[in-house]
Amino acid sequence: MSAPGIEGFDLATPSGRCAYYKMICQLPAEVEPEALGRIVVRPGSLVWGVSVPEPLGRAATDRLRSGGYGLGPIITHPHSLTWTFLVRPDLPDEPRIFAGLFRDRVKVIRDGGLIALPSPADSNTAYRAWLEVPCDTYRPSGRLVVEAVQASLLASAVRTGR
Repeated sequence: MSAPGIEGFDLATPSGRCAYYKMICQLPAEVEPEALGRIVVRPGSLVWGVSVPEPLGRAATDRLRSGGYGLGPIITHPHSLTWTFLVRPDLPDEPRIFAGLFRDRVKVIRDGGLIALPSPADSNTAYRAWLEVPCDTYRPSGRLVVEAVQASLLASAVRTGR
């Protein structure tokens, strides 16, 4: 997402990128703090995140693709080797599900959390980048992504005898 001027937005600046996220992708993004140029989203009624270890992310995306589902926006975090899927907030509030996922380093980022989006300020640090760039308002169902993650975990457990 380095091309300046997509849809008239200057994607080379934090404020221009943030405006793109808000207007084109309908993400409640904000630059915070302004001096650092970090762009964040506070999960709520429009978006949640599902953060997974990279190998599990690969398995889940393969599973979603093979099922004919769109992936939606995915952020890669090269330093921590994790991916964050931006999803619709349609997961039931069941602590048992979240606790089970947490044991496998899967986190559902929802109300009260914070999701950092790729920003031009990240270009020199490689903290985060788009694996799947958002180009519209599409985000997959959180329930669908979690089901793909759980199925991938089960398949891995069966293969390894865990």
